[in-house]
Amino acid sequence: MSPQNEPVKPTAFTLADPEPAPIATTPAASGAPNWVLPTLAGLVVLALIVVFWLPGRFDGPSATPAATEEPATPTDVAKPGGVGQKKADIEEASPWSDAQLAKLRKEAQDILAILLDVQFELQELGVEQWAGARFEAAKTLATEGDLQYRERQFAEAKTSYEQALTEMEALAESAPLALQEKLEEARQAIEDGEREPAVAALAIAALIDPANAMLATLSHRVETLEQLLPLLSQAQEMEESGDLAEAREALEQATALDPQHLRARDELARVTAAHTLARFNRAMSDGYSALDEGQFSSARTAFRQAGKLSPGSAEVSSALQDLEAAETTWRLGKLQKNGQQQEASEQWQQAVESFEKALTIDGNLQFAQQGLKRSRARAQLDKQFSLAIDKPQRLSDKSVAQATAQLLRQASTISPRGPVLEKQLATLATLLKQAGAEIQLTLRSDGQTEVTLRKVSRLGQFQQKVLTVRPGTYTVIGSRNGYRDIRHNFTLNHDSVAFEIEIICSEEI
Repeated sequence: MSPQNEPVKPTAFTLADPEPAPIATTPAASGAPNWVLPTLAGLVVLALIVVFWLPGRFDGPSATPAATEEPATPTDVAKPGGVGQKKADIEEASPWSDAQLAKLRKEAQDILAILLDVQFELQELGVEQWAGARFEAAKTLATEGDLQYRERQFAEAKTSYEQALTEMEALAESAPLALQEKLEEARQAIEDGEREPAVAALAIAALIDPANAMLATLSHRVETLEQLLPLLSQAQEMEESGDLAEAREALEQATALDPQHLRARDELARVTAAHTLARFNRAMSDGYSALDEGQFSSARTAFRQAGKLSPGSAEVSSALQDLEAAETTWRLGKLQKNGQQQEASEQWQQAVESFEKALTIDGNLQFAQQGLKRSRARAQLDKQFSLAIDKPQRLSDKSVAQATAQLLRQASTISPRGPVLEKQLATLATLLKQAGAEIQLTLRSDGQTEVTLRKVSRLGQFQQKVLTVRPGTYTVIGSRNGYRDIRHNFTLNHDSVAFEIEIICSEEI
């Protein structure tokens, strides 16, 4: 190792009593040896290196002491003027020791510089407001480092600074979590209707992250509390008084002010459900009341309204089934009653229609099947009698008269008979009697005209022919070669005594 890099160590020496200087006998005693001056120059250069150059190699240009250095306490205490005192003085001024201390001091200063930056950033984030205790604990560690630094305990100071830096960096990393906690605290305070705690929490959150998007939203929600809270109270009062519609309206206004307010939204959902249930129950009650009174249309309207309030409700489905069953029973009962009344009044065709309608609803109904069988037979008889009575001239046809007479005999066996049938039987008997009367009919011609009496016979040519006919409407036709045919229609009544008619073709073609 070169002499320049070796640490300077003190040389041991002893004190002795002075002796008389010897008398120089050589020429060297009168002057300095030749090596003395170079040696002195080398020592001066070495001293300059140790004092000025060597400390700079360890401290660096940016090193700034945090506290005024004090001389270290000597480890070896010697008596003044003794060898131990000189050794301690030499060790205290050792370049190697100074270099080690300077290195440790610079490392502590570098950590302290970072620590100060982090501390400043935390204070800008308002750390005292959201982590005051932890921040003070970190500052206490830094203060301990300062005390150790002043006592030149640079290694211990560096450790304390590192611990403080670790704690403050942890605080900086926890800032986003603290921000979320304050935002949640503000949100919960808004939900609880506590404006001041919400404002305080938002103020701290603004220190941590002024540009956070939730700040504006939550601040606006805080501003709406003044209007929203009275609406919530009003809704509660209306609900307690049973006015669910007004309570719902107040809650709708509240949620319009703050759509994110959970309490307002939950209350609105609950009151809406209660209001809907109340309306549902009222509609069902109205439906069953109408059903009991036989007001089927009103009942159906009420049940369908209930179905809109509760889609897919089994209760509504059951009510509609009850309604259909009750309405069907009512309709069948009415049709049965109508059919029976129509039979009693001999309105046979109407009775047929009533029983047929009943069978379209339920084809197995005994009353409808039996009633339809009776009514159809009587309706057919009534139709035939009505036709004979309305067109008595048809009875002039013997076949028609005979069929009607047979029908009349069959109908005479019906029992009991109503007044309509009695009247029909009497009328038909009279008409048949009148239709059986004989009337003398005289036909005159020229002996050249071919005469035919329709529904009677072909009479041929004659001058005069007398016939006996039944009452009715007849047609006589005359025809002759070279002459235009002629035709005469006439009606003979039962009270006609005699009737004459001339039939001669006289118009040449």
